[in-house]
Amino acid sequence: MRRLGTLERKITRIAAIAVALVIVTLGWFRFAAADRETLKRSLACPLNGRFVQAGDLQMFVQEDGPPEGRTVLFVHGTGAWSQIWRRTMDTLAASGFHVVAVDMPPFGFSERPENADYSDEAQGRRILDVAEALHLTGITLVGHSFGARPAMEAYFLDSLRFSRLVLVDAALGLDEMGKVRPQRLMLRTVLAIAPLRNALVAATLTNPALTGRLLRRLVSNRAAVTPENIAMFQRQFTVERTTASFGAWLRPFLLNHERSMVVMSPLYESIGVPTLILWGESDAVTPIAQGRELAKLIPGATMVELPDVGHIPAIEAPDKFDAALMTFLTTTQVASAAPVVRAASRAQKKRRP
Repeated sequence: MRRLGTLERKITRIAAIAVALVIVTLGWFRFAAADRETLKRSLACPLNGRFVQAGDLQMFVQEDGPPEGRTVLFVHGTGAWSQIWRRTMDTLAASGFHVVAVDMPPFGFSERPENADYSDEAQGRRILDVAEALHLTGITLVGHSFGARPAMEAYFLDSLRFSRLVLVDAALGLDEMGKVRPQRLMLRTVLAIAPLRNALVAATLTNPALTGRLLRRLVSNRAAVTPENIAMFQRQFTVERTTASFGAWLRPFLLNHERSMVVMSPLYESIGVPTLILWGESDAVTPIAQGRELAKLIPGATMVELPDVGHIPAIEAPDKFDAALMTFLTTTQVASAAPVVRAASRAQKKRRP
């Protein structure tokens, strides 16, 4: 019995030391993030973009090409910002397109909302606010990864503003409803505690030492993980309160709700504009089977599969990506689209405070 009691005390002591080490380590990462995140958005952002007042937020956008050209509006995915589209923007602008890329908060350099509302609807309205501020119509809307969700929300809210849709390795979560994920139960507790949540974000998402490793997990072409691309993703890490803002975005994203195909299918089946489903065949984040199902769901959708390409085609296979996008833009005929069932005028829709 004495030996058993001694063993239990040793195990308890080791466990306490391990917990203390974890707390100290996370605290160090949080301190490092606070020490790094010191710049105002206006000082950290690149000079080739600008801020526009869109609704109640200042949104950072990059714009190129002739104003009278056909507009292509790009929406990035998780952890990225408008610079991820720079190569494609240059290609399209040189061909006469008017291109706009927007930073979706809390990523990049757009203002973060005080109420931390990053729901699909709120983000979709921010896209519409940018379009309204820049007087954009007849837009080809491009949404990548998780950014496809607010992009589609914008389309369903005001479909008449858009002439084409491009969904790139889209993380729409249409088939997740009802799946019980044990790890989500553990995350509920962790993410509900702001200091712990922010410490975990500081140790992972906003930790510059892990940017390259995280990027390598997303791409198939490892040659795309260049120092320049790593630095591009890291640039936003110097903005004030980036870690806390990422944490505020992450909590509802992980704890929510995925939307069921049963609920969303009628909306996707009502899409009345030319739609391109552009997907990396080697995508391990949103497997290509999801793209194929999406192509079946949207009437007349075109599916283009990029061989040996992972989750971020725009940076890991820019030539293939740009060629597929350009072909779609120059060969599709645009007709006047009828509004989808859910679409409503901005005036009719009560805005959130």
